[in-house]
Amino acid sequence: MPSKPLTQADLNRALLARQMLLARDTVSPVKAIERLAGMQAQQGRPPFVGLWTRLENFQREDLLKLFHRRRVVRATAMRATIHLFTARDYLALRGALQPMLGAVMPPKFIKELGGESIPKICATARKFFGAAPQSFKDLRELLKTKHPKADHRVAALAVRTNLPLLGVPGIPIKLPWGFSTNATWTLADEWLGQPVPMDVDTPALIKKYLTAFGPATPADAQAWSGCKGLRAEFEKLRPKLKVFQNEKGQELFDLPRAPRPPANTPAPARFIPEFDNLILSHADRTRIVDTEHRPALITKNLHVPATFLVNGRVAGTWKIECTKKSATLNLHPFAPLPANAKTELKREGERLLHFVEPDADTHKIQFNKYLA
Repeated sequence: MPSKPLTQADLNRALLARQMLLARDTVSPVKAIERLAGMQAQQGRPPFVGLWTRLENFQREDLLKLFHRRRVVRATAMRATIHLFTARDYLALRGALQPMLGAVMPPKFIKELGGESIPKICATARKFFGAAPQSFKDLRELLKTKHPKADHRVAALAVRTNLPLLGVPGIPIKLPWGFSTNATWTLADEWLGQPVPMDVDTPALIKKYLTAFGPATPADAQAWSGCKGLRAEFEKLRPKLKVFQNEKGQELFDLPRAPRPPANTPAPARFIPEFDNLILSHADRTRIVDTEHRPALITKNLHVPATFLVNGRVAGTWKIECTKKSATLNLHPFAPLPANAKTELKREGERLLHFVEPDADTHKIQFNKYLA
């Protein structure tokens, strides 16, 4: 184990390097999504912004085409939230996530199934989704009829977490971000044309996590995935991993050849979308955001706002507001920003506005009052 601990600055630059946030990368969106170990996709737009901020010359159509070619899929995954994966990674990792997904419902929810078994409910749903793509709103209506003893919302959650389903993309001209808020879903094996392996390959999941977020502790990997008991799995992998210490004396595991650039590597201003895993994938998030600012990043309804980075750290939140002819990027910094940071954010913000709202006649940037 190296004697010199990794500082917060070391960990920050390692994270930014893997997240393609030290410089925009030239890899394909497929390769980028695999490097990122999937992308949060609770809403339609954030993954597009997430790729735009990380890749050179990324265009909205690049991702839309991948949805329709079935090379990138939208599925329930880590922490039982919706993510984008490449089809290849989905097939490789879905089985490793099933123990976590299957344990999402607490015992009190199980009681609300009214004695109905989850396999029986999933069999009903499999037949339903196998006939044609369907929304979960329609599924809940069906479950009221087919399983009247069960709470239909709890039964639908059982389906979401136990039956491999994939979102069906809409027509791009009508849905510019790929999916509607009431998207339809279909059976994963039918969409991909092959069975979804359910082998639990936890080592593959851990390696995928470290590729995107290391060096990290088992607790960090658990925060990202929602899986429990990963300490034992890390121990099995110890001979194949590089082990560091942080400034608290905790062990950090990493892939031997993963990038760990110097702590003084320049980090440009970047705009991070809502729900981005950059913000959510460590138990100890101080490598990317100061502890006193974390409350501003989780709202009462569990919405994770869009953020911006200054010198590699979260420095505030942002939101785009539109009228018929104008789009305004509102920035809410946590503290006063240096003049050079404002200049950089303005330049990057103008590019963001043209990407998100290309049809607006005017684009404005507004720095608002401090959040802290």
